[in-house]
Amino acid sequence: MAITNNVTQLIFMGLFQDREAQRVSFVVFLPVYMATMLGNGLIILTVNISKSLSSPMYFFLSHLSLVEICYSSTIVPKFISGLLTENKTISLDGCMTQIFFSHFLGVAEILLLTVMAYDRYVAICKPLHYMTIMNRPVCHMLVFSSWVGGMFHSVIQILITVQLPFCGPNVIDHYFCDLYPLFKLACTDTFVAGIIVFVNSGLFSVVSFLFLVSSYVVILVHLRNQSAEGRRKALSTCASHITVVLLFFGPAIFLYLRPSSTFTEDKLVSVFYTVLTPMLNPIIYTLRNAEVKNAMRRLWLWSKKLMGETNTITI
Repeated sequence: MAITNNVTQLIFMGLFQDREAQRVSFVVFLPVYMATMLGNGLIILTVNISKSLSSPMYFFLSHLSLVEICYSSTIVPKFISGLLTENKTISLDGCMTQIFFSHFLGVAEILLLTVMAYDRYVAICKPLHYMTIMNRPVCHMLVFSSWVGGMFHSVIQILITVQLPFCGPNVIDHYFCDLYPLFKLACTDTFVAGIIVFVNSGLFSVVSFLFLVSSYVVILVHLRNQSAEGRRKALSTCASHITVVLLFFGPAIFLYLRPSSTFTEDKLVSVFYTVLTPMLNPIIYTLRNAEVKNAMRRLWLWSKKLMGETNTITI
């Protein structure tokens, strides 16, 4: 039976109702989005140009930055532009598209973080076999599997959502399209759909988080047998990863490990993982990583030298 939707346009309530608060938000979040694009783009460029960053860890880091750019661009531009307009509208098809890509990229990031944890486990616990186990074909396969896993997860979410009828109202209590706020607009019972989302998103996040925690417990136990310098270097690398894991999984578990409902604080938590976390990841990984900082410094000096040569030729 075909689903008939009387609603073709949705209206976002937005993050704040106050116009002054919206203008302040625009001034704050626009630079944050630009920093996200610049920081993650710089990591991708640095890893792909610098020969010193050819290890699997940096290969995975560049793909994580690519996911962050795509994920942030799925949500933030629409959110920022809506801060300057009275009517924050999106078509129903556009809403479904935003849900698809946000969940696709979100789960791809979870799987990439899991792959990065496995990479650290092999590097620290099996260093003599590291390059044999984490060879280039294996790295490509793991990254490809992360993208395919995200796609599979998102297809399930969309197949659930497109079957729901929407006959009104059309005001969504959020600043972007997500499942639970959209479920409130469906003119049918969404209990079963909410349970499926609970399992597909909430429990998946918890299981992935527990797997990551277990991986780092094993790594920390193994570090007891290493030298002080080896422990310091390994802990420095792992600390960056653990910080990113906590920043990502905390909000995800909070939002999706619950029944189908929405709360006021959900929007503030969503700001953290849709706007702020993608900007923080490049900072976390570069500030604690001397190799990345040195590679970026060399890239900067090389670009200055290239610009100087270009100006000389022009003159």
